[in-house]
Amino acid sequence: MEPDSQPLPKRPLTEILFLVFMRLVAVTCFWFGLQYWAMLTGYSLGGQGRFDMLNLPWRVAGSALAVIFPVAALGLWLGASWGAVMWVMGAGAQIAMYKVWPHIFGANTLVPVMHGLVATIYILFLVAFWLDHRQNEERARIDLP
Repeated sequence: MEPDSQPLPKRPLTEILFLVFMRLVAVTCFWFGLQYWAMLTGYSLGGQGRFDMLNLPWRVAGSALAVIFPVAALGLWLGASWGAVMWVMGAGAQIAMYKVWPHIFGANTLVPVMHGLVATIYILFLVAFWLDHRQNEERARIDLP
């Protein structure tokens, strides 16, 4: 008796770790999105962060990030390239909020540091994939007659 489908090739450890990393970042992005929605609807911060009580910069930033982060979470969870792009937009906005305009949004060092750490790990994964691809090309060149 033959199996109905072909067995899937075994994934390299780097790909498995990258998938786990992307999903962890996706969960974090979803959490950020939930926090912004809770703030804007008055559910958190004792109702002090409700949309109608915020100043204009917080209205713009809060509304944009309440949409960007859940969309980024979906893209990262699915492993789509647009998920990383959306995360960069959200992370860039938060870094600008807390580092460029701390007099408007307040000072927060943890969020920019964490975004920098995530970006560094992501770049290290890309370098690892590039090196693996280059090594596979060299092996293929050597195996040719």
